[in-house]
Amino acid sequence: MNGSWKIGRVAGIDVFIHWTFLLLLVWVGAAHYLEHHNWVEAAWGLVFILTLFAIIVAHELGHAVAAKRYGIVTRDITLLPIGGVARLERMPDKPSQELVVALAGPAVNVVLAAALYIGMLLTRHVFQVSDATHVGGSFVDQMFAVNVVLVLFNMLPAFPMDGGRVVRALLAMRMDYVRATQVAAGLGQMMAILFAIAGLFWNPFLLFIALFVWVGAQQEASMVQMRAALSGIPVSRAMVTHFATLSPDEPITRAGEWVLAGFQQDFPVVENEQVVGIVTRRELSHALASGNSAALVRDVMQREFVTSSPREMLYSAFGRLQEGHCRTLPVVDDGRLVGLLTVDNVAELLMAQAAGRKAPQAAASTAPVENRYADQSSRAPAKRIQTQS
Repeated sequence: MNGSWKIGRVAGIDVFIHWTFLLLLVWVGAAHYLEHHNWVEAAWGLVFILTLFAIIVAHELGHAVAAKRYGIVTRDITLLPIGGVARLERMPDKPSQELVVALAGPAVNVVLAAALYIGMLLTRHVFQVSDATHVGGSFVDQMFAVNVVLVLFNMLPAFPMDGGRVVRALLAMRMDYVRATQVAAGLGQMMAILFAIAGLFWNPFLLFIALFVWVGAQQEASMVQMRAALSGIPVSRAMVTHFATLSPDEPITRAGEWVLAGFQQDFPVVENEQVVGIVTRRELSHALASGNSAALVRDVMQREFVTSSPREMLYSAFGRLQEGHCRTLPVVDDGRLVGLLTVDNVAELLMAQAAGRKAPQAAASTAPVENRYADQSSRAPAKRIQTQS
């Protein structure tokens, strides 16, 4: 997630903190200091936040453990002011599985709250709402209240909270998954409007929550729509088969000529018929702007990159493309470079599909577009295109 910093690794999962989470640290620390004008109390406020941090991570690990049960890997956990987000490698295959994964996080808070409550009963400590809401109140009361609030808040029917995913899972048991997501996202955006109104008249912090909920619902709906549009389509339908390649010992000015001609942005580097690197427009521009025009391709190419197969499903390949720093994915078949997949290719394919649905009578006129995305997996590898010097 943009604007996040890695702060550690728990149970093999990278943990990130979003910059907006720092606002929560500042707010709690300042509230404790202003209440008592004492730096010790301010420090206790930070201890409270660190404990809250641990509780949120435990909540997200609950999602991760449940997802692992279905063979789903959790890529990372990001802490936000409204809680945390566990980023799964893929969504559960069945609505019932998504329901279990969504409920696993709040279940951790229920267990923690129950353990704290039993501890209070054994020590004959009576829970006081005033201590839980008062700055500098009982730490145990505050931790109990935190877990209860996290359960109630996360179960609100709004993305990216767990309640939004629970609603989507329940709806998906009775209707199409895309439609279920649209309904759940619409409900989430209604919740965002309510948060915004409450923030204007009660607590300005709710405005941040409203923003996260609105954006989260919109992103979830867009992601599911794209997955549905790309479902069942192989990479070979979208990859480009007319492209230029470079060799490691060529000067970078050769790639610059192609970029200026508007033919290509990123270039696979091929040596002995094997892809050994990628030269991106960003790296190329940086090298040329620094006056290093005599540099060779091997000096600027990325040596770490991911590839795809022409038979891989387009949605999974597109996901890796979006996560990487390079906007081009080499498509390799039996060790040979047979095509390139770019974000623009996928966008063009989606536009062609949309145009085909809206104007089926114009099918003949779209034949060249369809031919461009024809299955190329059985063709020989594309020949290297060179400029004449």
